[in-house]
Amino acid sequence: MRIEAKLKELGLELPDKMQTPPGFEAKWTQIRTIGTRAIIAGHGPRAIDGSFAPPAGKVGSDLTLEQGRLAAANVALAVLGDLKRTIGDLDRIVTWVRVLGLVIAAPGFTALPQVIDGFTDIMIQLFGHDAAMCPRVVLGAAELALNAPVIVEGEVKIA
Repeated sequence: MRIEAKLKELGLELPDKMQTPPGFEAKWTQIRTIGTRAIIAGHGPRAIDGSFAPPAGKVGSDLTLEQGRLAAANVALAVLGDLKRTIGDLDRIVTWVRVLGLVIAAPGFTALPQVIDGFTDIMIQLFGHDAAMCPRVVLGAAELALNAPVIVEGEVKIA
């Protein structure tokens, strides 16, 4: 329970499973394990009860860079919560294989990597630099589901 002890030490709590708003049906699974791989579907910011976590909107106009980074950190906790529910123990994560981050960006806002660094920084704190640093793509988007400022998907290798 090394990772969970680090979460507690950092004062971080994993949110409950995703609760969709009325009229929104999730037609996907959040995590799929295949052998030693856990494939992570796109996750948005999640409140502790599993509902969508505000603020929503475009980074660079509706939200500041720091608010975008905090949303990405929140996404990291949502991902870890779903990984724990699926694989049972976060210590089974050997390494991050890849990450794709999407940011709703206002026209002209180009600090997209710095926004997704909010996600990566959490993973480095928990898993260490070598296990958390992986190939990463960051893209700007005009809109994302539920007006989420950030969505992240990826893959981890598990023991």
